[in-house]
Amino acid sequence: MSSIKEILKHNRVFVEEKHYTPFQTTKYPDRKMVILTCMDTRLLELLPKALGIRNGDAKVIKNAGAVVSHPFGSIMRSILLAIYELKVQEVYVIGHHECGMANLKSAPILESALQHGIPADHIETLTYAGIDLDSWLTGFKNIEDSIANSVHMIRSHPLFPDSIPIHGLVIHPSTGQLDVVVEGQPILPKEGARVAHNTNRISIQTLNERRGEL
Repeated sequence: MSSIKEILKHNRVFVEEKHYTPFQTTKYPDRKMVILTCMDTRLLELLPKALGIRNGDAKVIKNAGAVVSHPFGSIMRSILLAIYELKVQEVYVIGHHECGMANLKSAPILESALQHGIPADHIETLTYAGIDLDSWLTGFKNIEDSIANSVHMIRSHPLFPDSIPIHGLVIHPSTGQLDVVVEGQPILPKEGARVAHNTNRISIQTLNERRGEL
């Protein structure tokens, strides 16, 4: 059963009684940070409380598993926009223990899609078109490794500035305890030296090859 009527009823009261006033802020994050985290419901209020941040402090990007899977995807674009347009100076990638993306397999998802009425020939068409659904719908084995990989993906992007630190953390979804996977530091040139290209960056050829994976 849809909850849209209940939501709209609540919203009318919310606006009429000006309950929005405590949340008013600007589009620029006060703490100059952007957080990529998981969409898990347990983190909705727990994560800000555990980090000591409030409304207006940070830009928050959410997806399944806090995963950066492609250098030209919407997650990477959002991070770059946060830096270049919204004055962000620090990036946090925060996954969590007991994540649903851990050991996720494609078969149960595709079976559920069929049960929801998706025709089997749609799945076959995608497969024949070269879409690797098994890889696309498969999760990770280890949350720490996944967070480290996402941090590396961000840091390696040719448009990501060396001066911005990236941190990788894992939060416990019950207690809010944070464990550090990667404690990033800005990569600054020596005084008087020219800024050199980061040799760990993904090459343009590699990026072009990965475009076809989307």
